[in-house]
Amino acid sequence: MAAVRDVVIIGAGHNGLVTAFYLARKGLRPLLLERREVVGGAAITSEIHPGFRCPTLSHAAGPLLSSVVSDMRLLHHGLRMVRPEAQLFVPGPDGRALVLWRDAARSTESIIAFSKEDSRRYPDYLAALGRIGTALSGLLEQTPPDLDSPSAADLWRMLRSGSRLRRLEKKDFYRTLRWAPMAVADVAAEWFETERLRAAVAARGVFGTFQGPWSAGTGALLLMRAAAGDTATAGGTEFPAGGMGALTQAMAAAALEAGAEIRVGARVAQIEVKDGATTGVVLESGEVIPAKVVVSNADPRRTFLDLLDPAHLDPSVIARARNYRSDGATLKVNLALDRLPTFAALPRSGSGAADGNAALSGRIHIGPEVDHLERAFDDAKYGGMSRKPWMEVTIPSLADPTLAPPGKQVMSIYAQYFPRRLKTGDWKTRREEAGDLIVRSLAEHAPDLPGLVLARQVITPLDLEETYALTGGHIFHGEMSLDQLFATRPFLGCARYRAPIKGLYLCGAGTHPGGGVTGSPGRNAAREILKDLRSR
Repeated sequence: MAAVRDVVIIGAGHNGLVTAFYLARKGLRPLLLERREVVGGAAITSEIHPGFRCPTLSHAAGPLLSSVVSDMRLLHHGLRMVRPEAQLFVPGPDGRALVLWRDAARSTESIIAFSKEDSRRYPDYLAALGRIGTALSGLLEQTPPDLDSPSAADLWRMLRSGSRLRRLEKKDFYRTLRWAPMAVADVAAEWFETERLRAAVAARGVFGTFQGPWSAGTGALLLMRAAAGDTATAGGTEFPAGGMGALTQAMAAAALEAGAEIRVGARVAQIEVKDGATTGVVLESGEVIPAKVVVSNADPRRTFLDLLDPAHLDPSVIARARNYRSDGATLKVNLALDRLPTFAALPRSGSGAADGNAALSGRIHIGPEVDHLERAFDDAKYGGMSRKPWMEVTIPSLADPTLAPPGKQVMSIYAQYFPRRLKTGDWKTRREEAGDLIVRSLAEHAPDLPGLVLARQVITPLDLEETYALTGGHIFHGEMSLDQLFATRPFLGCARYRAPIKGLYLCGAGTHPGGGVTGSPGRNAAREILKDLRSR
């Protein structure tokens, strides 16, 4: 019989790697089992054309916890972050572009061309979000309380978090209470009159979700991203040199150095349970791996409905897992380009001029109005592909020339909204149609783009589910809505990184504080696992 492992972790995505590192650092010997042939989950880099490497799915760090970077010594393991000057480039049909820079004063100069009032209010907006984000940041590294029977420690942590909020100025305190349940479009409208700036703000509240900017509660996601260090307009604009795969390769090196073991090509078929406690896992090959503790980095629906025999779960848990919303609406397109495309709103961008290159080196937002985003969502609500999608685009080879041959470029495009379940046809037959739609839509702002495409990779919601094990094609392991956040993420009874089976834990983006390449869920889960092991 095989030796009993201390810990088996299902899935070597970034949260699984973070969990393994923290457990190994305390003397355990975790074994990570990865179904694919490469570690990293959604944070990987792949060659899409000879000599062209592109972030396959996630294209920016989330922002990554500074404590994870320092604890794992990721810089020692080869990680190098690239921080371009530009944060967001927002072209519009009028031939002008709004450009937000890392330097707030420079952003103000760009905004003033659209609205003097908005240029005055933009620094105040950043300052307010910064203060609120700082007050909320402690919640991201906190284990949610047990709502049924909160412990003294739970109550103390909540009191401490509440005291941080109460220390806010009265205006910011009331803003926090108001904005969380609001539609993010209304939050943006409270601050700005320029549609292009409103759309940029609203996008941060709906990125990666099946919600539109007018959906109630999307303000909460804006606040959560501010708490994580997101600028709340431009999103994370830090890119690992070598693509996102370079980050998870550094994490894997750190976990191995700490004492973890990683096996790729090892698909877990079932989590074994006996007498209400986990005993290990069974691989698709039939191999049984006994373990004292099993940690699932898979999404909650896959964990509870696919990997566990329902006989081991209370019917209420099964019902909650089935009702957990995890249908995604994100399409990913990666392009290998013969050269940098020329954006009509920035004529010099295709000529090699330094200013043009700099403006395009962060994120590119395609969606000049809040209603553009909402209309894109309207199409998807009824099972259709968005006829005019909103897109978040990066050209990572501008900031990191190692990703493409000299003079060439790679482009990474997230597009919303493209539902997992189409009303007409299916993703196997409509994949290329969606790819054509994305290129055609982007060509409205960069007319020469179609003629520059050397190769194209289209990753549909079906691919996200079947190839990358993201149930429903949801990139965040489930909808990040008010009823699926904090103490109800993924759902009641399973929101503290613990499953209702002894020895079984969750560490993925389906746990608090949710998706994005932050490392928070993995770090938090490791802390709770170690706490339970010490108490035993």
